[in-house]
Amino acid sequence: MLLVKQVPAGVSAMEALQRAAKVETRYGGRYVQSINGLAGSLDARRDWFYFVNGYEADRGAADYRLHAGDVEWWDYRSWKNAMRVPVVAGAFPEPFLHGYDGTRRPAVVVTTQPFAYAQPVARRLHARLLNAGDSIPKGANAFYLGPPLADARFEARIDKGDSAAGAPMRMLFIGHVDDLLSGRYRYRYEVRP
Repeated sequence: MLLVKQVPAGVSAMEALQRAAKVETRYGGRYVQSINGLAGSLDARRDWFYFVNGYEADRGAADYRLHAGDVEWWDYRSWKNAMRVPVVAGAFPEPFLHGYDGTRRPAVVVTTQPFAYAQPVARRLHARLLNAGDSIPKGANAFYLGPPLADARFEARIDKGDSAAGAPMRMLFIGHVDDLLSGRYRYRYEVRP
């Protein structure tokens, strides 16, 4: 199920969700139990998790205030093998455009390809282009762009083990830039052959 709605900036992530879907909560309204009838389950080890601009949120949805341009993403998944997923690639072009909690990090696109190939991605992310091997500015989010292979690979991770929301992150994309910019991989955790 995919639902896309716009809400005003300044509301909490919980208020935004409640404006877009039927929500049942627990623990005094601070925990989402179900969205549009799909409920979490301790027995099945499945629950609702939320992200803002690709980052797993670091506080309850009732406590996070959305900023202009933020993308709030609720995901129903198993936590049996991984309780945490600190960042997701499918939020692209986030968090490059709006960061987290109103703070946007500098952005770079690192490529092994000619700059002309990488330029549309750098423009989309308002990022500086770097050659592979150049040093990444401290605290920057980096997008690594590889060759245009048919078997796409698209993944994201928080930099150097810091799993805090808003920490410097890295995305890797190997595939066709046109597919990336078209939104083909939107709302996916990662793409691997």
